[in-house]
Amino acid sequence: MKIAIVHDWLVTFAGAERVLASMLKIWPQADLFAVIDFLSDEDRARLGGKQAKTTFIQRLPKARTRYQTYLPLMPLAIEQMDLSGYDLILSSSHAVAKGVLTGPDQLHISYVHSPIRYAWDLQHQYLTESGLNRGLKGKLARMVLHYMRFWDQRTAAAVDDFVANSRFIGRRIDKAYRRPSTVIYPPVDTSGFSFNSEKQDYYVTASRMVPYKKIPMIVQAFAAMPDKRLVVIGDGPELAKARAVAGPNVTILGQQPFEVLRQHLQNAKAFVFAAEEDFGITPVEAQACGTPVIAFGRGGVLETVRGLDAPAPTGVFYPQQSVEALMAAVHTFERESHRISARACREQAEQFSEQRFERQIRQFVEVRYAEAQLTPINMPPRLTLAAVNKAPPAVVTPM
Repeated sequence: MKIAIVHDWLVTFAGAERVLASMLKIWPQADLFAVIDFLSDEDRARLGGKQAKTTFIQRLPKARTRYQTYLPLMPLAIEQMDLSGYDLILSSSHAVAKGVLTGPDQLHISYVHSPIRYAWDLQHQYLTESGLNRGLKGKLARMVLHYMRFWDQRTAAAVDDFVANSRFIGRRIDKAYRRPSTVIYPPVDTSGFSFNSEKQDYYVTASRMVPYKKIPMIVQAFAAMPDKRLVVIGDGPELAKARAVAGPNVTILGQQPFEVLRQHLQNAKAFVFAAEEDFGITPVEAQACGTPVIAFGRGGVLETVRGLDAPAPTGVFYPQQSVEALMAAVHTFERESHRISARACREQAEQFSEQRFERQIRQFVEVRYAEAQLTPINMPPRLTLAAVNKAPPAVVTPM
């Protein structure tokens, strides 16, 4: 069996690349494809040293730093990949990877981190945050995203099986493509975060400082609560805004090495989270340290954190991305924290380990491939991974 693994682009090592790394660990003989590949040597080592076969965009001017500007060309680029010699194609997609061309005798399974966010339900938020909600550039951006939606929906028909990284994304897949999916949560390196039940008197948040992460909002909320300490880790375009609203009780460390992040997650009384994420890895990492989570109650975090209304809660949710709602949640946490145990947080995080992901994705692919040898690929039977793996519905759920 010849296997191809297709990824959108390789420029940094983040959540999607962790999924890719696990896939390459399971199938080290697979050939890797991507629109561009500019990984550092350190990040490439985490992919087993694998170099991707790339597209013509790799050779375009400033492709390393301005690759987003080539988005209109990416559908064309991804369709030029010749995968005709492969039996199994696995795509790891949050943009265009799922759009590769495959034939009737090939099985294409797409692990979807999200349908193209900025082309579907987050289009208006993306245009506003990018300053593209007005003027000629704004009109051109809307035209490009309109085209991307048509292409994204059309290419979904050629995927044999969709795997979603959360039930939240499973609903997006159904909304955008009208296709079912099976949920297999992405891998989190829970073993890299040591459990600690002894906490210090501060809160922590850590993130890339981009608009949708709402880091300045978190800083502003704690500036209004001068008796509570907050440590902020991360860098990005919103860093100056966060520093502008910080009070003396807020320490902004900027970008830090992994060991500094881990120590702060281990010792904090709670991790504060304000984004609406598809899955959200850092809240799971915090729980792996035995640290509760205070989170905006939308998106994948509802599947990775147990709120106060659940047995053995591991965190507190708040209903709006606002300073007032977050402040109320912090007060609720301090009042109810006796109900949240560090051990419960750790046990919750273990449901999302790398070992669990690798076992489940391997079994799903192997069963699906075996079935495809006996059944026309264009008429696949529905497969529930829970039946294959005997996994609890909270971990793997057919959409």
